[in-house]
Amino acid sequence: MKKSVAFLGAGSMAEAIIAGMTSNQIVSAQQIIATNHSNKSRLLELEEKYQIKTSQDRKKVIEQSDVLILAMKPKDIKVATAELKPLLTDDKIIVSLLAGISTSFIEQQLGTKNPVIRVMPNTSAMIGESATTIAAGTHANTEQINLIEELMTAIGTTTVINEEDMDAFTALAGSGPAFYYYMVEAIEQFADEKGLDQEIAKPLMVQTIKGVAKMLDVSEDSPQTLREKITSPGGTTEAGVQTLADHHFQQAIKACLNQTTERSKELRKLFEK
Repeated sequence: MKKSVAFLGAGSMAEAIIAGMTSNQIVSAQQIIATNHSNKSRLLELEEKYQIKTSQDRKKVIEQSDVLILAMKPKDIKVATAELKPLLTDDKIIVSLLAGISTSFIEQQLGTKNPVIRVMPNTSAMIGESATTIAAGTHANTEQINLIEELMTAIGTTTVINEEDMDAFTALAGSGPAFYYYMVEAIEQFADEKGLDQEIAKPLMVQTIKGVAKMLDVSEDSPQTLREKITSPGGTTEAGVQTLADHHFQQAIKACLNQTTERSKELRKLFEK
């Protein structure tokens, strides 16, 4: 890809995307530039690690780039857009990684016709396995959306969604890894309590999760059908599933996702005041 990409902010998610872009050669290192406000040592770290360009001259960074990725903290969005606005030209594409910030708010703050595209990766981006959702603002066209989709394949899969669904997808995919980790914590605790060797138990646990994920991906059966196929009446699996049901496991999961969705809405109202 011949487009040049700027990261305005240089945190862990910016690094994950930079790592994916450079390792997959979607964008060459010399077409990537990163900036931040004050942490020069962080920029030097990224420059040395990935051979990208860095600069704290924001005007220079913006002028040299086709795609501007907003990767600062969400609370800093108003300051960031105020700095960005006078430096923008019509050809710049704005990509936001900011949780809880809508494209309409960014468009309003900028007051320009620049395309704004919202991207929600998850932390699995660090290993190239993110489930990334993408939502387009008012001024983004199909070609621009496709371009950003191509860029984000550097960190995993991409799915274009309606922005009105972003809060729910934040719960499902954005925050989702933490919920799976939390369940695995309980499995690890069980293994410890039973005195199992973690060097043996962990690979078995990880492979079990991989197998389930693969089955969900390739099978035409629903999760319920897959579960029922391996749950024999009166067997060990049925005993375990019934215990989960007795403890309202599915209700707890749905309550978790609903609360995460509501919190995403609350944060948007807070950040967009």
